Amino acid sequence: MSITKTRKSEVMGQFGRTVGDVGSPEVQIAVLTERINNLSEHFRSHPKDNNSKRGFFILIGRRKKLLAYLRSKNFATYKALIAKLGIRR
Repeated sequence: MSITKTRKSEVMGQFGRTVGDVGSPEVQIAVLTERINNLSEHFRSHPKDNNSKRGFFILIGRRKKLLAYLRSKNFATYKALIAKLGIRR
């Protein structure tokens, strides 16, 4: 359900502003999106796993807040990120 270290470092390298960037909103949103995608796959095969759904909704809320922050600070980066991740229309 969680992402591996290697996959997380790949995502950080792909979406980071510089090498070793782990704290920018773009990286945080990308890592959360990866975790959300993994959990949604898990729920397709385990629909009654209600205990994990709480954490899933917390992750969605955290990503939503980060997206709102990024949208208010840098709209062009926000548009590029959601297009790259494919999370909004």
